[in-house]
Amino acid sequence: MKAARPLTLATLLATGTGLLTAPATPAAEPRPAVRPVLYESTDLAVSGQGAHTYRIPALTTLPDGTLLAAYDRRNDSASDLPGNVDVMVRRSTDKGRTWSAPRAAVDYDGGVGAGDPSLVVDRTTGRVFLFHAYAPKGIGFGTAGAGNAQDSTTVLHTDYSYSDDGGRSWRHRRLTHALKDPSWRGIFASSGSGSQLARGRLLQQYAFRKADGSMWAASAYSDDHGATWHMGTPVGPRMDENKTVELADGRVMLNSRTSSTRRRLVAHSRDGGLTYSTPVADDELIDPTNNASILRYDPSAPARQPRAHWLLFSNAASTGARKNLTVRASCDDGESWPIARTVTPGPAAYSTLTRLTDGTFGLLYESGPYRKIVFARFDGAWLGLDCPAS
Repeated sequence: MKAARPLTLATLLATGTGLLTAPATPAAEPRPAVRPVLYESTDLAVSGQGAHTYRIPALTTLPDGTLLAAYDRRNDSASDLPGNVDVMVRRSTDKGRTWSAPRAAVDYDGGVGAGDPSLVVDRTTGRVFLFHAYAPKGIGFGTAGAGNAQDSTTVLHTDYSYSDDGGRSWRHRRLTHALKDPSWRGIFASSGSGSQLARGRLLQQYAFRKADGSMWAASAYSDDHGATWHMGTPVGPRMDENKTVELADGRVMLNSRTSSTRRRLVAHSRDGGLTYSTPVADDELIDPTNNASILRYDPSAPARQPRAHWLLFSNAASTGARKNLTVRASCDDGESWPIARTVTPGPAAYSTLTRLTDGTFGLLYESGPYRKIVFARFDGAWLGLDCPAS
C-alpha cells in the first residue's frame, strides 16, 4: 500500500482541498450615468465701449464649424436706421469660447448707414450671405417711400454682402429691384439668420409695410446658390420680423412677431416658402412684440426618428416687456412646447440660435436691453430636454 503523499500548498491550490473560500461578492449595482450639463457665456459687445449702442444679433455656424456673429454698431445713438450704423462681424473657431476682434463688414460714411444683419449659409458652396438694410441719408423704415430703383435715395434698400473665406472679407450687392414691389414702402430683412432647405433652396425672411400701413412677411429665395433671388407671395397682414424652419415632413414653418396679439403668429408652407397658410396665434408662445429664433434640434435626423421632430425656440417670454429670455423645446414640430429654460429673467430682447457641429447650441442675444450682446453655448442636458427618443 502506497503511503499517502503530503498535501503541499501547490496541491491545495490546485484542488481547493482544505481551503476556506470567501463568499462570492455580489456585483455592484451600476451607477446611473451622470449627464454633463453645458452652459457657458461671454460678452461680445458692451454698449458705451467703442460705440453708443450695440444691437441686433445675427449668428450662424459655417460648414467647418466656425461660428460667425454679426450685429449693429450704432455709433451715435441707440436709434434704428437712419443714422451712423455699421454692421460688425466676429469669428470663433473654438465653439464660442474666444472670438476674433470685431471688424466692420459694412461701413458707410456721409450720413448713410446699414443695419439689421441676418446670416445665411449655403452648405454646398460654403458661401455665407449677410443680409442688411441700406438707408440713404434721412431714410428709415417709417419714412421710406415707394419705388424700387437701385439708385433711389428715398427707399430703404435690400442689400446683402457675401463672403467666400469664412467671413474674413466681404463683397456687396443690391437686390432692391429684384425683391421690392414698387408699391411697398419700408422693407428690411428679418435679423438673426435665414435657412437652407434640404433640397438646397436658400431662404431669407423679410418684413415690409404697404401703403396702407399694414405689415406683411415674405420669403426671399434662391435656387441657384445665391446667383439670383426672388420674393415669394406675401403673408399677412399683422406680421413683422419673422423666422422659418423646415420641418421633418418638408413643410416650412413661419413664426412671426406681431403687434396685434401678445402671441407669436405661425403659418406653414408646402411649396418651400413660396406661399403660406393663414397665420394663427400660438397661445404657448407669449411675446412682447420682439424678434425671436427657431430651428431644428437635429436637421440630419431621418424623418422616421422622433428627434427629427424636435424644435428649439428662443424669445423674451413675456406679455408686458422685453425680459425673461427663454429657450423652449418642442417634441412634435411645434404643436406644443412643454420644455422651457430661462436664460435670464431680467431685461433682454432680440435673440438668435444656431446648432454647432458637435450638437450643442449657440445663442446670441441682447442683454439688459440694450446694455450688451452676449453669446451663450448650451446643450440638451442644460435645457432639460426630455422628448421621447423612440
